[in-house]
Amino acid sequence: MQSAAPSARQDPISRDIVLIGGGHSHVAVLRRFAMRPEPGVRLTLVCRDTHTPYSGMLPGYVAGHYDFDAVHIDLRRLAQAAGARFVRDEATGIDRQAHRVTFAHRPPLPYDKLSINIGSTPWVGQVAGAEDHAVAVKPIRAFRERWHELLTRLAERPAEKSAPLRLAVVGGGAGGVELMLAMQYRLRHELSSQGRDPDALQCALFTQSAEVLPTHNRRVRARFTRLLKARGVELHLNCQITRVEAGRLIDAQGQAFETDETVWVTQAGGAAWLEGTGLALNEQGFIRVNDYLQTISDPDIFAAGDIASQDGRPREKAGVFAVRQGRPLADNLRASLLDRSLSAYRPQRQWLALISSGDRYAVASRGLLSWAGAWLWRWKDRIDRRFMARFNELPAMTEKAPSQTGSRVPLDRDEQTQAISALAMRCGGCGAKVGASVLSRALAELTPIEHAEVLVGLADPDDAAVVRVPPGKAMVHSIDFFRAFIDDPYVFGQVAAHHALGDIFAMGAEAQTAMAVATVPPGLEAKVEDTLRQMMTGAVEVLDAAGCQLVGGHTGEGQELALGFAVNGLIDDLPERPMRKNGLRPGDALILTKPLGTGTLFAAQAQLAARGRWIDAALDSMCRSNRAGASCLQEHGARACTDVTGFGLLGHLVEMTRPSGVDAELRLSALPLLDGAEATVAAGIVSSLQPSNVRLRRAIRDQAGWRDHPRYGLLFDPQTAGGLLAGVAADRAEACLADLKALGYAEAAIIGRVVAADEDITDDPAPIRLHE
Repeated sequence: MQSAAPSARQDPISRDIVLIGGGHSHVAVLRRFAMRPEPGVRLTLVCRDTHTPYSGMLPGYVAGHYDFDAVHIDLRRLAQAAGARFVRDEATGIDRQAHRVTFAHRPPLPYDKLSINIGSTPWVGQVAGAEDHAVAVKPIRAFRERWHELLTRLAERPAEKSAPLRLAVVGGGAGGVELMLAMQYRLRHELSSQGRDPDALQCALFTQSAEVLPTHNRRVRARFTRLLKARGVELHLNCQITRVEAGRLIDAQGQAFETDETVWVTQAGGAAWLEGTGLALNEQGFIRVNDYLQTISDPDIFAAGDIASQDGRPREKAGVFAVRQGRPLADNLRASLLDRSLSAYRPQRQWLALISSGDRYAVASRGLLSWAGAWLWRWKDRIDRRFMARFNELPAMTEKAPSQTGSRVPLDRDEQTQAISALAMRCGGCGAKVGASVLSRALAELTPIEHAEVLVGLADPDDAAVVRVPPGKAMVHSIDFFRAFIDDPYVFGQVAAHHALGDIFAMGAEAQTAMAVATVPPGLEAKVEDTLRQMMTGAVEVLDAAGCQLVGGHTGEGQELALGFAVNGLIDDLPERPMRKNGLRPGDALILTKPLGTGTLFAAQAQLAARGRWIDAALDSMCRSNRAGASCLQEHGARACTDVTGFGLLGHLVEMTRPSGVDAELRLSALPLLDGAEATVAAGIVSSLQPSNVRLRRAIRDQAGWRDHPRYGLLFDPQTAGGLLAGVAADRAEACLADLKALGYAEAAIIGRVVAADEDITDDPAPIRLHE
């Protein structure tokens, strides 16, 4: 028996390239593979931060010349444009024997070729107290947060406070000098704008070198020495800081220097976790690589940027090298998978460095040459903006057709058979099930919680589960299923489980057991196995946390990854008042526990029109369990509750008002929204389910008068793993809201109230009234 021909067949994944870190080299690799994809090869970018800063523009950002988006590359969008997966996490190790990247809180990620581009890490731990009392410039995210905290403290400082603000930078290289001048420029500007004396800012630069910028020529050093002194920056040369205490620095001679904020821009090395990989490292902990950017220890692992040290070619840690390594790194990763010869990368001996001076002025340095002027800053600005446009101005995505020539990746005999099978017409019916060996291996590492009531479960060979219902309990059943909307199967598994559990919690029940139904695209067994393992690990973690035991399921082949669960819950038999949709009463406050906007945001993501941080926040919200929220609502006497999912807020509210025989009022300004949702709706980007939901607009009284409101469209936005909507007595609503926020539902809000049905109105009997 054969299945119908699929609408589109993609090349099966044959090999995986995993990129650890979102540095300048890796963004170039992504762009190069986006321009020329390699059939059968999948890229996965692993990075803790979704937005990576361009180092050349960071001083301008600190000085206030650029906003956040101007200096950051959106890695999630870039990866999506390149057809790569994006994993927002931090690697903690490499299992080279098993070819897997390990993490602290998620399953390992297999690789065929691996590249590391994570930059350097300041060794603040080498100086006593520095880790506790100084902020390192890297990781940039931590520095950025501390910088904004400083700006906030300055803004909140009482105007009459006359004590000076003392700023210290430790490190006299280009990074330290640029950062000092940028911070000084911004802080003086902030003080002036607040009507304060900018001279209240006192700045000091500390370096153990005899001069600032010791790797640059004499003219450059002289220029910046004069500039620093002219700006009132105290220079402490030949000064080695040996201890950092709260509010002061101590040098090798025991002299103390008072400071309110210390920034560390020196003594960088490799990340500590690299020591456990067995890769050859130099004295500073950087990965030793050959001329092909391969590690000298392992031909399957590459490294680039500051984290790499090229044997026989010592060089300064400068962003220009990381940028120029991008192309040879991409080409060598591709060639290594195709068993082709690699190309050598030979860094130039001299390069042009453009060093900004805080204001819109820059100094050029190349070998023995130097220039300076505002025109150089403008030139640098044009170069930087042009560079950023290559990675942020991305075309809208189109459906990728399978390659005409097929994969060029060499496969062994078994892999060739599997690849041919994956591309061939697949069987339907029972022939579409995932192979037993693949399934058993994928599930072998799962260890779901166990309930005594489960008599036959996942560990048993039987075809059905057997579960005892405890005395005095009634069963609550629900089912949900949908296709993947993100490329990380682990996170998708988490979201799918949260979504399926929502109906159980909304009725005030506790989840007991779940049966999974999964669809996985065909391909090489190892790739299918890993996808299943990643997805089900994420799901089981969520089910376990909810006290819900996975007892079985079904897995089959399909063109798209999909997952769903049939969930059984328990509730007291004949409870006094279960939470249902028909329990609203006039006077109840309407409480929504999570923000709206997942539908429009993920529709925008599909068009590369959503910022990565918007998607991050949406996923964080979707992965917040409704279990504690439901318990809180019950404790505060909620009589009616539902989870807000596919029908949108309005659709689910109508499901509550109609059987309850009441009307409702909503305050649009009170609706909690995910970042970016209002912007994407305003751009006309909505979910494919939205038009069906909009048909319910007739439930809104005077709906024509609200069509142009910027939040109107979000009433119909379908939610995935959305929050709970409940009616709580008005006199308990504020206390309930406070408890919800204490439980982590930071965006929970009272969005309206329940009113008696207005039976006298005949011209517009719609039950939902809107207010600003």
